[in-house]
Amino acid sequence: MEKAELIKTLKALVGEKSTEKDAVYEFIVDKAWETVCNYCRIDTVPEKLKNTLLSMCVDMYRMESYGEEQPEGFVKGITEGDVSVTFGANSNTADNPPAAFLKDYASQLNRYRKAGW
Repeated sequence: MEKAELIKTLKALVGEKSTEKDAVYEFIVDKAWETVCNYCRIDTVPEKLKNTLLSMCVDMYRMESYGEEQPEGFVKGITEGDVSVTFGANSNTADNPPAAFLKDYASQLNRYRKAGW
């Protein structure tokens, strides 16, 4: 499985047609690739984990707002008298640690995980 192919597929999945953010997509694929390899204690990602890796990439792209100048936060509170809006942090902060992110993919990754000593 080649990273160039993964980047091309990732761009298609998120609806990107330009080449402006190619470095961002390359970073996301590399980060997901490293996460899978580190979690499974393997040197390369097996072909059968391609779709899982791509799903991780799409989730990372959306959750961590890569490529955005100002990451979008969620609305935490609204006050109507004298109008006040409070925004929470985006999802890549303490509300969403890496362990919680991996939990969504653990069942697929555990099949390829090697025992560590």
